[in-house]
Amino acid sequence: MAYPIFVSRLLDHINLPEDLKKLNPKQLPQLAQELRDFIITIVATKEGHLGASLGVVELTIALHYVFNTPHDKLIWDVGHQAYGHKILTGRKAIFDTNRQLNGISGFPKREESVYDTFGTGHSSTSISAILGMAIAAQQKKDGKRQHIAVIGDASIASGMAFEGLNHLGVTNTNVLIVLNDNAIGIDPSVGALKKYLTNVKKGTAKDENIFECLNLNYTGAIDGHDLEKLVNELERLKSVPGPKLLHVITKKGKGLQKAEENQVTYHAPGKFDKVTGELEKKSSKDVPPKYQDVFGSTIVELAQSNEKIVGITPAMPTGSSLKYMMEEIPERAFDVGIAEQHAVTLAAGMAADGLIPFCNIYSTFLQRAYDQVIHDVALQNLPVVFCLDRAGLVGEDGPTHHGVFDIAYLRCIPNLILFSPFDEIALRDIMYTAQLGLNHPIAIRYPRGRGTLLDWKKPMKKLEIGKAAELKKGSKIAILSHGPIGNLVSDLLGELNDSSTIGHYDFPFVRPLDNNKLNLIFGTFEHIITVEDGVAKGGFGSAILEFANSIKMMTKNIKIFGLPDRFITHGKVNELYKLAEIDKESIKDYLQGIL
Repeated sequence: MAYPIFVSRLLDHINLPEDLKKLNPKQLPQLAQELRDFIITIVATKEGHLGASLGVVELTIALHYVFNTPHDKLIWDVGHQAYGHKILTGRKAIFDTNRQLNGISGFPKREESVYDTFGTGHSSTSISAILGMAIAAQQKKDGKRQHIAVIGDASIASGMAFEGLNHLGVTNTNVLIVLNDNAIGIDPSVGALKKYLTNVKKGTAKDENIFECLNLNYTGAIDGHDLEKLVNELERLKSVPGPKLLHVITKKGKGLQKAEENQVTYHAPGKFDKVTGELEKKSSKDVPPKYQDVFGSTIVELAQSNEKIVGITPAMPTGSSLKYMMEEIPERAFDVGIAEQHAVTLAAGMAADGLIPFCNIYSTFLQRAYDQVIHDVALQNLPVVFCLDRAGLVGEDGPTHHGVFDIAYLRCIPNLILFSPFDEIALRDIMYTAQLGLNHPIAIRYPRGRGTLLDWKKPMKKLEIGKAAELKKGSKIAILSHGPIGNLVSDLLGELNDSSTIGHYDFPFVRPLDNNKLNLIFGTFEHIITVEDGVAKGGFGSAILEFANSIKMMTKNIKIFGLPDRFITHGKVNELYKLAEIDKESIKDYLQGIL
């Protein structure tokens, strides 16, 4: 039974797609406004990804209105835009827990709902996944099931998306790709495909359509905010056999003026006024800089005196702060789009011909280019400088974005130097050292967020590769820390009533290790504790255990504080480190047990 047209607030009655289908098509624009307002109201105070979900409100409603989800399979690429989807599929009442510890995930997650067909968090995976499901349906003789993937214009430019399209075009699977074209990912889209799609929208593209050439039945471009057109076209496409692509034009941030005008900032704006869109004013007191801003300022400073330096980022110029270099020296800073594999091998090519490439990639995204790191960089011993932002736990984005595997997956690669700075000054010093010339590639990993120092713009100095430092003398217990988490150890030791027997050592290099310092430590201390912000298996602590084994000192009492052998959920960073028992209290409890 359909709801009467005069129902005052439709969203109150919509908990699942089956409720949505009871609406009269003329009621859908009202629902779209209510859904948009609901998202704005929650995200204004709880924070999260805003612009992407606002941009696909009409598309979200149309897809669930026309298709029979979850029987019909629907995948949201990346998942930044899936808030409306979550609200319409049974999670409206708990949407205010989004991205909070013990709350729902900010991304589609299979364990969370049958409507989340495939877990997403990294981009460009949807086409391959939906094709796999469509082939599975064919194998099971379930030919009537529909398969839909929603992918943005920035994501579809990635290599993996084209691999999926290349395969899709030679199948007879019942797959619909919805290209959500808003000319922006997190930052504005780049590259030749962007220019092509712009020409398609303006009607000036060449006669041949790239998607039709790939054997897809192409429709578009249509207004992605016109619900009547969307519903009618999706209804028609349900009966069109074979692979097809619907090109829709949307505006990121649609419905909130500030989000429409400043799409980069309002991708994930933090707290804001739900009526005006004005961002919540930050505290005016002095705070340390963000590590990525230190990177951004430092690479500009170095590049101004070293013309060989170039910067590369795969679609994250704002997040990584390479935008500073793109603004100051645009001819030597490259945003290559969502293409981590290309970014790494591009850097390798530059290094092979004498440039000094700083390849800035989020730790979790470098996983997507692992073969290139080994085959194209390390195997050839090319001095690429990898700057791995967002190392360690990143907070509310959760397990798809935690940069916790990098120590383990990089430490095993020959030729590669692996470094994590204790503070912002050490980050600047290693960047300075790297551009002076290295005989090997180097990965510099640093966390999301702010450092510890206000006065960080000191003259840079050359570091000795592989050198550790004694921060505090001791006699019984040695704490060996890697990276900025060492500041937590220093703070803890300063709070203890008696820490005279506890020594503290900063090991910024996991590869190569300072064996001389380790020989001294193993010959002096009874207990050895390692602390790191990555997985314990294969990480810094494992490297210390391997050293102990090599010198036949495995009888020492060695305790590793690292992340456990499981995927860590989402929540505030301090909550997650406490959950993983890598916090002051956990380390303090252990120390008191052996003092």
